[in-house]
Amino acid sequence: MDKHIIKSANEAAEKIIEWGESHKIETCFERAERLKPCPIGASGACCKVCHMGPCRFVGRNAEEEARGVCGATLPTVAARNMVRMIAAGTAAHSDHARDMAFTLLAVANGEAKDFKITDVRKLYRVAGILDIEFEGRAVNDVARDVALRFLEDFGRQKGEIYYLRRAPKKTQERWKKWGIAPRGIDREIAEAMHRTSVGVDHEPDHLLTHGLRTALADGWGGCMIATDITDILFGTPRPVKAEASFGIFKEDEVNLVVHGHEPSLAEIIVDVTSEPEMIAYAQSKGANGINLGGMCCTANEVLMRHGIPTAGGFTNQELGIMTGLVDAITVDVQCIMPAITELSKKFHTKVITTSEKAKIPGAMHIEYGEHRAREIAREIVKIAIDNFPNRKTEGSHITDKFPVIAGFSHEYIEYMQGGRWRASFRPLNDAIMAGRIRGVVGLAGCDNPRVPSTGIHRFLATELIKNDVLIVSTGCGSAACGTAGYLTPEMALENAGPGLREVCEAIGIPPILHLGACVDNSRILTIASAMAEEGGLSDEIGGMPAVGIAPEWMSEKAIAIGCYFAASGVPVIFGGESPIGASSEVTRIMTEVWWERFKGPMHFEPDPEKMLALALDYIDRARAALKLKKYEPGKFGAERVLLDMAARREIEKASAKPHIGIY
Repeated sequence: MDKHIIKSANEAAEKIIEWGESHKIETCFERAERLKPCPIGASGACCKVCHMGPCRFVGRNAEEEARGVCGATLPTVAARNMVRMIAAGTAAHSDHARDMAFTLLAVANGEAKDFKITDVRKLYRVAGILDIEFEGRAVNDVARDVALRFLEDFGRQKGEIYYLRRAPKKTQERWKKWGIAPRGIDREIAEAMHRTSVGVDHEPDHLLTHGLRTALADGWGGCMIATDITDILFGTPRPVKAEASFGIFKEDEVNLVVHGHEPSLAEIIVDVTSEPEMIAYAQSKGANGINLGGMCCTANEVLMRHGIPTAGGFTNQELGIMTGLVDAITVDVQCIMPAITELSKKFHTKVITTSEKAKIPGAMHIEYGEHRAREIAREIVKIAIDNFPNRKTEGSHITDKFPVIAGFSHEYIEYMQGGRWRASFRPLNDAIMAGRIRGVVGLAGCDNPRVPSTGIHRFLATELIKNDVLIVSTGCGSAACGTAGYLTPEMALENAGPGLREVCEAIGIPPILHLGACVDNSRILTIASAMAEEGGLSDEIGGMPAVGIAPEWMSEKAIAIGCYFAASGVPVIFGGESPIGASSEVTRIMTEVWWERFKGPMHFEPDPEKMLALALDYIDRARAALKLKKYEPGKFGAERVLLDMAARREIEKASAKPHIGIY
């Protein structure tokens, strides 16, 4: 018998994988073993943008000598492949943002009766950024103007997208100097596809420069728009306690999973599962209640706002079904494995697709529309309830689960450092300047079955906080930390360095802050901008002691995210082999040239130890360039006294001065 190879660093996931192997059930882990990547395509050395190809660029001197049928060189092909990935990732996030803008418009016009403006304060803040008058106006009128202003960003042909103004002025100046300020979201995506088609743009640096312009349309356009609208409609997150891992599923209740990336339907399902008549209907079928859980980024959305438990990220979706306890799983768009429909036949799970854009052979399809959201949600919940009696005894019933603290929005991080009246990023800046916090890392991206899944996330999370690095996490990176039990304040006491631990204890936070779904990487951009505005560190995003890491990425969305961080001035490290590694010229542009122009190089590094060393080196180099105190564990400079929450509440009570502004 072959020795079992560890496929997931998550113990609960590994138990289910082993159970599946013993029952001859195939998952993404087995397929990843069987289907080896094409070494030519994996390194960016394959061109298939026309029917004269595909052309393969191979050989010892391919970079200098190889030519495609049209005469294209390897650097051109590698750059084109990268830009197409950026365009696809930007399209995915921004199409989601467009749908959210239309939902906000429908709510404002009274056409989506099941939704409302939940966070009026956030609406007014956004309106102020967009130069929309809100004082003395009806909430829905303001919301309508905000939605229409956002929609302008998609079709704009000249000028700049609105949210670029949220970046520090010096960052904006860099974008203008190098010509990467995006005009309109759809225009940049369309131009990227045009430039990379046969016979158009062949200069690698020129191609990649437009790639950065397209990526910025994602980060400061699509992602930021989606995050803000979601907050306006469903509430800006504040810390909540929940649970993570496969133990969230209950044997005596109906288990319904929401999976994907669109939060609107999931929000209504949260309401419907708590309706008395629905609970009574579940009880009539022999269940004690209805248990809602999440997967992937929809999980992050309902986790942050309602404390709905999560079963994990991308590689856990098949394993969730293999518990035998999932009565129905509803999916929309992005990161849905079509394999789940075939797998579900071995159990009893109903797979329900809900987006007009995404159908899967073998799944039920119930198309979602915001105009009848509650009706659709009730239909889905009833399907799950009706399927409860069909449960089979087989399945790997896992009881492991961990507590999670999630929901750290930009607004709450600002609030927790000074209260409502004195909200500010000054304490965080001070802690970095003093050396209590060495720097900040955004730990994001997917989890990948081609490595021991979630293992690199966990290694980096542990080592970074040990080195006094504060982590902000999103997407499946957050799920990896949550299902490992890393998203609690107790984690700081047990594992964080002395400076970071002191800060976490004073403020009452975990050393890893769960910021939300993958589109919520935009929260990191606004936090970095606020820190620059606060002063004391860098006067732009570039040059801050901060790094972005996507250690197990697999999606084109991750590439778009990484590139908009690089263009914004944040060094970025991706795990795995480089998708442009066949070209030393393209590698040089994305590391050396982007560093010189934007202070945001982009690296690909498969070795976790080297990823860690590279991240810490960038942080320490930034500290040195800013003339901050050299980081020494346990040795802090003189700075403000760190106030705990109780002390800040006393300051708030003593303040008679009325609050000016929105937050």
